Amino acid sequence: MAPTTAAERLIVGDSVQLWLCRNEDLSEAEAVDLERRWLDERERATARRFVFDHDRGQYLVAHALVRRVLALHTGVAENQLGFWRSHRGRPFLEPPVGGWPFEDEGIDFNLSHTRGVNVIGVTSHRRVGVDVERLDREDVMTIDAVSEAFSPEEQQWLAGLPEGARRRGVLRLWTLKEAYAKARGLGLALPFDSFAFALDGERLRSFRPPRDDLGGRWQFVELEPMASTLLAAAVEVVGPDIPEVHLRTGFPWTPQPPLVLDMPVRADVEQYSRR
Repeated sequence: MAPTTAAERLIVGDSVQLWLCRNEDLSEAEAVDLERRWLDERERATARRFVFDHDRGQYLVAHALVRRVLALHTGVAENQLGFWRSHRGRPFLEPPVGGWPFEDEGIDFNLSHTRGVNVIGVTSHRRVGVDVERLDREDVMTIDAVSEAFSPEEQQWLAGLPEGARRRGVLRLWTLKEAYAKARGLGLALPFDSFAFALDGERLRSFRPPRDDLGGRWQFVELEPMASTLLAAAVEVVGPDIPEVHLRTGFPWTPQPPLVLDMPVRADVEQYSRR
């Protein structure tokens, strides 16, 4: 595709941009074509290593989505985007040779995917992390094992839920924890029992950060953007302004106007006792 023009460019500003794309939103033929035209050699080599076609297809859709969304935000052509990774593997945009076509917005992004669903979060001059999970996943034993990694207060809260609500509770906590750990660039290197979320019904009541992040400078978004799908985003707090959340769905050949959502009120930040 032609490089994004100034008129077509989507400015992030103070918003949090969330893009959700199902695998079926991009045909298999389109995904293979975009692999050839957009993805770099490292991505193509990774795609070739997948044993199962559905896993390879998910990877191609997810990475085509990342490149298309970032091209719309930066003005850099999809196949010209470069990335570097932290020592823990978190990807960041690499400045292009010759500089950015428009002003540098300090774009940060994060990708998550689960069975058939892909999500990318994009922000400007702040960190973002996203996670998406399906409520109808079949690995019940894994769901039960996941909660064992949570903090004692979270396990206590889960134990008090009706059996039919426990799966949703586990996955709400998991998506929030994943989003936060990914925003910080730590992933599973951050022990999930070192920080905690307190949920009250469908509301996030409070957040107890780990000891190395006592400022707790984060806001959190929880959405159910499609049936049986939970999405969480962790957004770094920068200044007094509360960002809007812009949600778009489908593969963004031609981006449609977003669904604009208010960022939830920031959860209370609990601190460790000094005793």
